[in-house]
Amino acid sequence: MIVVMRPGATREEVLSVCRRLEELGFRTHPIYGQEKTVVGAIGDKRALSSEAIVNLPGVEKVVPILKPYKLVSRELKDTSTIVRVGEIPVGGRGIVVMAGPCAVESEEQLLSVARFVKAAGAHILRGGAFKPRTSPYAFQGLEEEGLKMLARARQETGLPFVTEVVDTRDVALVAEYADALQIGARNMQNFRLLQEAGATGKPILLKRGFAATVEEWLMAAEYILDAGNPNVILCERGIRTFEPATRFTLDLSAVAVVKENSHLPVIVDPSHGTGSWKYVLPLARAAVAVGADGLLIEVHPDPARALCDGPQSLHPETFDRLMGELTPLAVAVGRDWVTSGSMAG
Repeated sequence: MIVVMRPGATREEVLSVCRRLEELGFRTHPIYGQEKTVVGAIGDKRALSSEAIVNLPGVEKVVPILKPYKLVSRELKDTSTIVRVGEIPVGGRGIVVMAGPCAVESEEQLLSVARFVKAAGAHILRGGAFKPRTSPYAFQGLEEEGLKMLARARQETGLPFVTEVVDTRDVALVAEYADALQIGARNMQNFRLLQEAGATGKPILLKRGFAATVEEWLMAAEYILDAGNPNVILCERGIRTFEPATRFTLDLSAVAVVKENSHLPVIVDPSHGTGSWKYVLPLARAAVAVGADGLLIEVHPDPARALCDGPQSLHPETFDRLMGELTPLAVAVGRDWVTSGSMAG
């Protein structure tokens, strides 16, 4: 449920409501707004009557949350959440582009891509150091050495980076290096991993599972917020359907559904969503048009020799062309298109 505080309610009145709810067995999540403050209360509502709370000083009303996901719902928080990755805000008016190789293969490969995507206008570097693969014989990533390379690329280019964590045993290590932790599609419902990653306080990029409904996706995000971490970015990356023309079916309708039902920012990964570089450009444009807060794009200096997902990776020159195409489109749909430097602050 939501406890809506009266305009001008003091912080002590808010804390008093939280203490009373916690005495009754609820977990509380106060959200301080410019005009009003609300307190999200998670627990068994049968344990109290609304009159026990509505009569406390500073309380205006008590409202039930009808969605099964509570903390990520717009019923709790109507204003859109902005998550900062380094100094880059994700979820505001600006379109954020995260770009880089699927996997870190070598320092030379990573630095060349990082320099290029930075010059082309990308805001955040992406690259996998730990790579969960369908085959146990496929390239599994450089692990900590890859994380060190990503850190060196950040130091040289100034780009914060996001990288995947695949095991609870690696959460502390990845969090030590990365600006944001990615939870991949295969781990979307690995609830222990969601809790461990959430407990770091780092921004979490949560990909939709390729057989997950939107509600299941939002419920997975709920685990992270329930761990005390509000910094979640949702990522639509395609779902498995009967259609074999693309690797997955990129569900752009999910962006609109999430925007209506959740305050969390949502970005789109057209690289994994299609599995083919030639479809990345039109679907990236479509993602911006439908209201996505950003894009996750795979870029490789030599896609034909990539150790991971070469067919869906853009050559740097193609990525540069895409960035040029997105600029007027973002403006046309009422979004800002700004350089990485001006996005800071």
